Amino acid sequence: MSTALPAGSSLLSDLRPEARNAPESGIVEVVNHGRLKEGLIPLWVGEGDLPTPDFIARAANASLAAGETFYTWQRGIPDLREALARYHTALYGQPFTMDRFFITGSGMQAVQIVVRMVTGPGDEVVIPTPAWPNFAAALGVAGAVPVSVPMDYVQGRFSLDLDRLAAAITPRTRAIVINSPANPTGWTATKDELAAILALARRHSLWIIADEIYGRFVYDGAARAASFHDVMEDEDRILFVQTFSKNWAMTGWRVGWIEAPSALGQIIENLIQYSTSGVPVFVQRAAIAALDEGEPFVAQQIARAAQGRKIIAEGLKATNRVTLAPPDGAFYQFFSVDGRADSRALAIDLVDKANVGLAPGTAFGPGGETGLRLCFARNADDLEEVVRRLQRTLGSD
Repeated sequence: MSTALPAGSSLLSDLRPEARNAPESGIVEVVNHGRLKEGLIPLWVGEGDLPTPDFIARAANASLAAGETFYTWQRGIPDLREALARYHTALYGQPFTMDRFFITGSGMQAVQIVVRMVTGPGDEVVIPTPAWPNFAAALGVAGAVPVSVPMDYVQGRFSLDLDRLAAAITPRTRAIVINSPANPTGWTATKDELAAILALARRHSLWIIADEIYGRFVYDGAARAASFHDVMEDEDRILFVQTFSKNWAMTGWRVGWIEAPSALGQIIENLIQYSTSGVPVFVQRAAIAALDEGEPFVAQQIARAAQGRKIIAEGLKATNRVTLAPPDGAFYQFFSVDGRADSRALAIDLVDKANVGLAPGTAFGPGGETGLRLCFARNADDLEEVVRRLQRTLGSD
């Protein structure tokens, strides 16, 4: 049987435009450029250098040994959803029940599902930028339109203009994405700012897609960042997307969760069913161990990040060519280099000349074009070497 294409057609042109126009990752471009470079120190993606701790891996191994390799609950096994309820109750000081939690195959799948729930072709979703690029890409694949609201940038510090956010809302707006603490900028909303954003969403009957993944990584002595949990009611239109990747060094496990009003449970279950049909049980057993036994490891992660934040901020300032302020939250330093406005070209240069991998600000949307993102969730020796390499390279540039 012939497989020749009809005359005048092409494989690409026959695809849906939402798929065909999905953007290439500006971060992955730099990663691919330097991935095989010997001795390179990679600080370009959002993960630390610690492997998943043994107590988590042992829980997965025990599950596999017990033969837990069959189809399972689409919403997640009850034991894990109960563990999430316990974790949230302890973290936020208010009661949570398991019926608000739904287990997904990564934080990215959580994003894809909530986007599909509340947006579609032609709908608009407002996103403060610079922002993690996967939000805008997920919206585009769904046919929705991301509307950027560039944040103010003064002396390396970002802030969100709430009037500008409100002005971006139109009759086609369906949702607002709020990532706090933010990737890549480290911007961390105050409780009052979150209350104002929630009031705006209520006034316009909008959904909030809340990414509070870095909520434990704050540097003011608090146990966590301010959260929509501090200002919301149970039935507010807030969909939380979460992951086990950051707190518990589980980036490769691909497990996350959605928190949502329980009335949406069947809808979320259906969308999980028609995408992955659930998360492997042995991965969920590992996630329970992370929640129930992982507080000492989380504390270690935060302490390492705080030390890394100090090393990087002080080292970059010493170049006298960098504009930055230490971030209030998350584990990224976003900074610009005087005289180098093209961050994509600069990121490539730093791979070639400094043997350091950073993410270009062009990947993060309007407002980030001149910046670089550096992940400082790494051991102090490597970060001190990064500082030496950047000082030499930027000093001779």
